[in-house]
Amino acid sequence: MSYAETALDELEKGQLEDFKKQYALALRHDDDDTLFSLGEELYSLGFLNQSRRIYEKLLKKYPDEDELRTNLADIAIDEDKNDEALEYLNQVQPGSPAYVESLMVAADLYQTQELFEVSEQKLLTAKKLAPDEPVITFALAELYFTMREFRKAIPLYLDLITAGTTELSRVNLVERLGVAYANAGRFEQAIGYLKQIHTGDMTPDVKFETAFTYLQLKERSTAIRLFEELKDSDAHYTSLYPYLGQALEQENRLDEALKALQEGLGVDQYNEKLWLQAAHVATKLDDEELAERYLKKGHELDADDIAAVIQLSNLYVKQERWAENAELAKPYLANEDADPQLYWNLAVTANHQEDFVAARKYYDAARPFFMDQPDFLKPAIYFYREEGDSDVVVNLLQAYVKVVPDDAEMALMLEGYED
Repeated sequence: MSYAETALDELEKGQLEDFKKQYALALRHDDDDTLFSLGEELYSLGFLNQSRRIYEKLLKKYPDEDELRTNLADIAIDEDKNDEALEYLNQVQPGSPAYVESLMVAADLYQTQELFEVSEQKLLTAKKLAPDEPVITFALAELYFTMREFRKAIPLYLDLITAGTTELSRVNLVERLGVAYANAGRFEQAIGYLKQIHTGDMTPDVKFETAFTYLQLKERSTAIRLFEELKDSDAHYTSLYPYLGQALEQENRLDEALKALQEGLGVDQYNEKLWLQAAHVATKLDDEELAERYLKKGHELDADDIAAVIQLSNLYVKQERWAENAELAKPYLANEDADPQLYWNLAVTANHQEDFVAARKYYDAARPFFMDQPDFLKPAIYFYREEGDSDVVVNLLQAYVKVVPDDAEMALMLEGYED
């Protein structure tokens, strides 16, 4: 046996001191090919210092062997020595047999720095030089996947699978393609690949994507089953709870939907969207007290979330809590893009508080947005009639009878104004 083989044997047995002795002997006595293989093996086992020493020794002897530079660059990247890695890679010129490999290593380096466009250009250059190399196609697909450029990733994964490659670097390409299709909104194609994967072989992420895809395809019973399996195996996979709640709500299983959302809040209590969703379901269950508590919690977590403000404002209006609604909603009108629903709610509030000047201002602001909403139009008609504004009343009546043509009272009122 060579010293390198003996060193690896000692390492496998866990005899680190004996490994160090045999490694030192290998550096002095083994031939260069054996040393190079030892360097590769040690790198794969995570012994970066020992691997680097071998490559540095060989590079001094073979300064034109650029493969050694790319290997040293790989080690430097693993050690977060990015400048050192680039120094090695920049020494590899386009005519070198190792140039494509250097581009791959550089792409990896730039990706770790989140310089995705630079990484993409390196990989595109490599693919142009070696168009049939599956590792390059895979690296480019994975980059696009990381960048969430799923429509670019899909044809690359398809090329690999069509060519018979279904796994690379321990990545299941069928899974990847299914998830890419799902994220691109192509759910029919996605499920064709995702359902090929046995449930027990799915990672949590893939199970989530599969359940999500079934939900988008309105196969809610399957989606619910998969979301619940994921919850049972990993209760802290917080992304599942909003969609499980949604699926159960769509199946009109409201008590179960609320329970699922409450379980989600147990593990993700700082998710304001989850509080709002739970409040929505509580409202459908006619538990306004619980809904209010959840809405206030969501609003407390994110005061800028206008959805929470509107839901809470709607509840106050429904319960005729005029002062509380005014206090809640008025500060949000300072925003130039204030939601029109707040103007509507404040118009109703001001009218009940007999602040008719404010009510007129709010109705005027809300009116352009709700000309097809009978629940808005009818009270507004009576308000403007009291204001004596016939032109606005006629305009609102004309809009109303288009939406509710069988309302005889409003039709007669319109005839009276037109006459």
